[in-house]
Amino acid sequence: MADINTIGSQFTEFYYKTFDSGRNQLGALYRPTSMMSFEGGQTLGDAAIVEKLSGLPLDGLVHKISTQDVQPLADGLLITVTGQLLAGGETNPQFFTQTFHLRPDGGSFYIQNDIFRLVYGL
Repeated sequence: MADINTIGSQFTEFYYKTFDSGRNQLGALYRPTSMMSFEGGQTLGDAAIVEKLSGLPLDGLVHKISTQDVQPLADGLLITVTGQLLAGGETNPQFFTQTFHLRPDGGSFYIQNDIFRLVYGL
């Protein structure tokens, strides 16, 4: 198995590039049992998660990653990311934190749990 930090970096780069260019393409990373918490609201299942993400009014969004931490779990990986969001035309970034629980699926991983929060007051 590859180094967990390498896996984490590859996943993070792919996830945010895909999110910024076509959120509707993220469905392959989730499963019917996947759970996403987005700003406190919970969504269950790959189709519902993609519907939620695709419906967000975030045109021209760019993620800038500040930090990433990866830890092994008995059933996968835990990745916590912090960074900044810039929506199309905005000059003031919003700060965020996002945590992923990745589980193995053959030779790759899928997102079992995804928790996203904006960070206010910085």
